[in-house]
Amino acid sequence: MKVAIGGDHAGFEYKQQLIELLKKEGHEVKDFGPNSDASVDYPDHVHPLATAIENKEATLGVLLCGSANGVAITANKHQDIRAAIAWEEELASLARQHNDANVICIPARFIDYQKAVSIVNTFLSTDFEGGRHGRRVDKMKC
Repeated sequence: MKVAIGGDHAGFEYKQQLIELLKKEGHEVKDFGPNSDASVDYPDHVHPLATAIENKEATLGVLLCGSANGVAITANKHQDIRAAIAWEEELASLARQHNDANVICIPARFIDYQKAVSIVNTFLSTDFEGGRHGRRVDKMKC
């Protein structure tokens, strides 16, 4: 799977570790930054990631920041992005199953790295259920 990954300085350490893990699992990973833990403006990394998913250059996206709120809000400005915040595996699963989320946003300051790994793996391995959920997702666009 082609996975886009990015975020802000608070998520940098997890992002770097996840990139290596995802590559070892056979995923093609595109890193949208940041490239260090120095303070950054997360929209500079989120907008290109969201555009890549809209353009089908990546299948799904992973965003990591302190609370996950800023990256989720920014990603969701894009018409074809459905970004969901998850701090538990079940939230990641439901975001895919019921909302066809294509970006998962992880609050790095509130969970440990192993939880982040579990959330990402759940997100990437869960399929959209369609059916009544498809009808609802179709109604999300403005």
